[in-house]
Amino acid sequence: MTRNRIAQMAQKYMEHDMIARHTDLPAFPDGRIRLLNAVLAHQPAAAPQRELFSLVTALVQMGLDTHDLVKNEAQDEKSGTIQMRARQLKVLAGDYFSSRFYNLLAQAGQIEMIRKLSEAVCDVNRIKIALYGKMKQMRLNAEEYLTHGAELRSGLFLSFGHLMNGLYSRLWPELLERFSRCEVLLHELLRLERPEQLNGSWGIWHILQEGSEEDRRALTDHPEDAGFVRQLIEKYAVADKLGGMLRQSAVQLQAMLPRVPSDKLAKELQALIEPFMKGTAMVPAAAIKELG
Repeated sequence: MTRNRIAQMAQKYMEHDMIARHTDLPAFPDGRIRLLNAVLAHQPAAAPQRELFSLVTALVQMGLDTHDLVKNEAQDEKSGTIQMRARQLKVLAGDYFSSRFYNLLAQAGQIEMIRKLSEAVCDVNRIKIALYGKMKQMRLNAEEYLTHGAELRSGLFLSFGHLMNGLYSRLWPELLERFSRCEVLLHELLRLERPEQLNGSWGIWHILQEGSEEDRRALTDHPEDAGFVRQLIEKYAVADKLGGMLRQSAVQLQAMLPRVPSDKLAKELQALIEPFMKGTAMVPAAAIKELG
């Protein structure tokens, strides 16, 4: 499988002129999909269907992630027709992507996999509700933010645990959790380069947890002041802390490779870990984006 094969397969199900003209889509979950496809290739019960399973999981994940882009602008009187149309299309696009997985799996007679993925979607949504509830009540700490983030990224992929054979059945949940945590940490590093995305980020929860009473109060009172938030991000060395955690998590993930039964798979997984190792070097934002 080439790096972009599953993404290319998914593209024909996601391409739509109306969506392309009026709204943006989330990033394709390339890392986790490549991880899933690589591991399934070594499972006798799943290998023949690994590309189908990877494809439908990508479509469901894109559906969930597209819905997450929808912003609650119902009370924003300045929101015009263009913004409203984009918001509506995100909802419709998410529904459309999700519906394709039912169709593809049904055609292949994979009814059990439909059930597994559907249950996983419910689990992911329950985690989201719990997370948003804690955020709204300001009862979330920085570590919980990371934990929930990793759970949201790994939720769909855990549904393939029943197809894992022997040692893989024990390795898969741990491998997936560590990989997803690295993805969250790298994503949080990227957010630091985009001031408009700092609200609700790990850095904010870290400051609310570890900052002085004065800074916590000011941040709560002025969360939309990008300049002030940026000052606090720098004051509390958020980038350094994220870089350190990513380095630690990437090393822990890499340390799992000797336990992988297949040398070929271990080499494939090493390639998937490389973006995280590069991210720990705190390279310029333009270079980090290329890690994609």
